[in-house]
Amino acid sequence: MKKLTLKKESRVFVMIVFFLLQITFAQVGINTTTPDASAALDVSSTTQGFLVPRMTTAQKNAIVSPANGLLLYDTSLKLYSFYDSAAASWINMAQGRSKFKRIKSSDVLASVLSTELAAGGGTKYLLDSQTLYEINGTIMLDLPIELNNAYLVGLDSGEDKIVKLTGDMFVGNTGGAIKILTLVAATGNVFNINGGGTQNIIFRDMIIANSANVGLLQNFALIFSSVIQYSGNLNGIIYRDISKLLLDNQAWFGNSLGTFEKYEGTFNSILKDGGFLEVNSAAIGIDVSSNPSLTNSGTMVGVNFTGTLTTGKYVKGYTTGSYTDFNFNNNWEVNCSGIPFEGDSYTVGDINFDLPVGSGYLTTLSTGTSTKILGTTSANNFFRASTGSSSNRVQYLGSKKRFFTVSGTISFQATSSSNTIYIFYIAKNGTVINRSKTYALTTNTTDIFAIPLQTVVELSPNDYVEVYAERYSGTSNMLTVSLNLFMR
Repeated sequence: MKKLTLKKESRVFVMIVFFLLQITFAQVGINTTTPDASAALDVSSTTQGFLVPRMTTAQKNAIVSPANGLLLYDTSLKLYSFYDSAAASWINMAQGRSKFKRIKSSDVLASVLSTELAAGGGTKYLLDSQTLYEINGTIMLDLPIELNNAYLVGLDSGEDKIVKLTGDMFVGNTGGAIKILTLVAATGNVFNINGGGTQNIIFRDMIIANSANVGLLQNFALIFSSVIQYSGNLNGIIYRDISKLLLDNQAWFGNSLGTFEKYEGTFNSILKDGGFLEVNSAAIGIDVSSNPSLTNSGTMVGVNFTGTLTTGKYVKGYTTGSYTDFNFNNNWEVNCSGIPFEGDSYTVGDINFDLPVGSGYLTTLSTGTSTKILGTTSANNFFRASTGSSSNRVQYLGSKKRFFTVSGTISFQATSSSNTIYIFYIAKNGTVINRSKTYALTTNTTDIFAIPLQTVVELSPNDYVEVYAERYSGTSNMLTVSLNLFMR
């Protein structure tokens, strides 16, 4: 019996020694007899995985003196984390692409956006400027978002939504990009952002619906908005003090109320291209009644204005600098269906006087010297033009230099029966245009002569045209019965 026991003890001793040698001089292999030489632990399986410790962010942060490289799975963030002792912080290992977060309708925002919530001081979600946030499903937002130049995107604007039942949705003083989402701010503003004059914001391919206010965007360097549907909103959006405002294919449906788009303050340029506004009842499509100033120009082209109005307006126009029955000032070019065309290319002005025969205006002429024809003219149809507070004058008030066709007619009688040759001109800024001259010969005081005038002239803003006459030979003066001058 004793002999047998010794054999067993010897075998046990040998096995222990062998095991210790394996631990000391080799790697540990699980389900493999040939662990990789570079691995201290080599786990091999085709049916099972390796499961690291799982815990919440709070539990992770409670670990005392974590080792450098300590690995775990954060169930709050749904990400692997490892500890970096040099940085004295936990580093999250992003899923898929770097700097990406997918936010699902089933997620608890305070958990999945815990870092952003902390960055926002617990009152808002301050997004990471280097992260793309994907919205998946309908997200019920409890606190506002500050974009912080991040990218916020959905994959289907009909299914991927952000809904905030109370208060504002996007706040702060930074821009960013928003794309392919439906946004609903039931009792507040979708946007309430002041860009500080340096920020850019881009939002496109979206639906903004059933909100109390689309909101306010102010003090941005650039706003670019493209392919947006607005439906069922109680009030629209205010753009204020924007350097460059680009609005492409904005679709305002007829169930929208209030003022759709209002421009206030100072702009470098505004471009609104395409889209439509269905303006019904008391709603207002575009409001520029605060007289926004433009350093360069405003352009509105290809926009369709429709709807049945009661007390509302397609455009609530400028109160200064516009023209009767028009909406905008001289800095705008407008070519849209449903509202008057406006622009330098539509400039028009005409003046005239018409007196009975024998009671015309006398103009005393000098031989060889041109003189402006006298008479009190009436202003008739003016757009981006005026009389310049002077009779026998049409002045251009547009914003850019352009060519005009200037036409006129003059009917007159001679004041004496001597043979007299007259020359008539169109003059620019008091200087006759020689190529416009027309001659007439009178021999008595009973005949009435009708003289046509026409020329093409280049005018800059505030340049003007008038009708001049000159006596080439003879002694007669002229009694002007009628004068018409037209510029287009």
